Amino acid sequence: VQLQASGGGLVQSGGSLRLSCQASGRTSSRYTMTWFRQAPGKEREFVGIMWSRGSIYYADSVEGRFTISKDNAKNTVFLQMNSLKPEDTAVYFCAAGRPDSGSYNYPRGYDYWGQGTLVTVSS
Repeated sequence: VQLQASGGGLVQSGGSLRLSCQASGRTSSRYTMTWFRQAPGKEREFVGIMWSRGSIYYADSVEGRFTISKDNAKNTVFLQMNSLKPEDTAVYFCAAGRPDSGSYNYPRGYDYWGQGTLVTVSS
């Protein structure tokens, strides 16, 4: 599976961005898709997940502000980010894999990664 992330950029606090992650590969639709982010000097952290059967779950820090959706025809997962805050500044990564309940929010739960896209939120 190959993942191509895009959509990052510079936005003011309170603004919005939509990230995209296009997956390719014969079995890409069978994988759980997840977004992580990594701020400078910090570990990669879980943002939100769309399980392979469609259920969605978010980290507390983004719940109510971020939304994950999917366009099955385009094999693309989106991360709509609203009400952005300076602390949302990070490189955002999409990942694909078959995690379980104990690994879904850790990078080790995923086999495939996009290249990352930088989101910068100015105050």
